Amino acid sequence: MSSYVPAIPPDVFREPPAALAFLRHVFAVAGAEIRKLRHDPLELLSRAVQPTLWLVVFGQVMARLRGVPTGRLTYLAFMAPGILAQSVLFIAIFYGIATIWERDLGILHKLLVSPATRTALVLGKALSAGVRALSQAIIVYALAVLMRIDVNFHPANVVGVLVLVIMGSALFSMFSVVMACLVKTRERFMGIGQILTMPLFFASNAIYPISLMPDWLRLLSAINPLTYQVDALRALMVNGGTSALGLGTDFGVLLLGTALFVGLAAKLYPQMVT
Repeated sequence: MSSYVPAIPPDVFREPPAALAFLRHVFAVAGAEIRKLRHDPLELLSRAVQPTLWLVVFGQVMARLRGVPTGRLTYLAFMAPGILAQSVLFIAIFYGIATIWERDLGILHKLLVSPATRTALVLGKALSAGVRALSQAIIVYALAVLMRIDVNFHPANVVGVLVLVIMGSALFSMFSVVMACLVKTRERFMGIGQILTMPLFFASNAIYPISLMPDWLRLLSAINPLTYQVDALRALMVNGGTSALGLGTDFGVLLLGTALFVGLAAKLYPQMVT
């Protein structure tokens, strides 16, 4: 008595499409990075300190001056999106230090010999940095509600804010990784990171409008990605907020900047082990 064994289609043994494999590697790297938060849950709480100080202390004092032209917005409503962008920047700009630690611990060597492409590796890290930064959005939204800022909770606006947070964090974290690949030591990286953080913040529209800036600072603001992130956040996060530069321009600049630094990071990433 013979038994029938169905033929197995040859497609079963084929490798997954390149695009699917690429996405699988990206999410695998991002998932591994995000799971690190379980070992340091206090990190999320410590991140609440800085935006709280800026909004509760600096914001309350500046709101009393009434000398900053913020249009229809109160100064606190004008400032809240800028503080969210600032919080994301301050965290993401030091993301590259993790790359140096991974090299020193030998983890980077293992990543580079994995089947994942260099682009998938750095894009996964950029995505993880963006997801980790979402905690800042929750913190700033909560502070805004407590301070009676007129926040826009329309689902489309909230989704737009979260996308902007992820994009901004991905952009500046990859900028940080590029710096780490170039300087290669923790001491040099920390010095450069501290030098760049405050100029990026103050050369943006985070705490005052561009109209108050001198011409030379307006030029720096125009090439500063943080300016475009703040502009879009202000339009989406608070009622009465508008985009002075255009939401299409804001998202386009952030997307282009992220793609640029992901490409640079992917190219320079192998140099960390040489």
